[in-house]
Amino acid sequence: MPMNSDLLEILACPKCRGAIAPVVAPERDHEVEGLACAVCGVVYPVREGIPVMLVEEGVPADGWARGVRSVKE
Repeated sequence: MPMNSDLLEILACPKCRGAIAPVVAPERDHEVEGLACAVCGVVYPVREGIPVMLVEEGVPADGWARGVRSVKE
């Protein structure tokens, strides 16, 4: 499910209130799989097109790059 661009404009990082940018999955037709904070570097997952913007669900960018998609993994 595609992410609504209007939604991206109003969302902010729940941890630091920084601007966010989509993280896309090229192997899945550039589907948005996460939202990354430009300030603190935390990535929040997008599940079934819905951003999960909860501090406890955020994953540091280095963990996200290694394939960690949840703090529960």
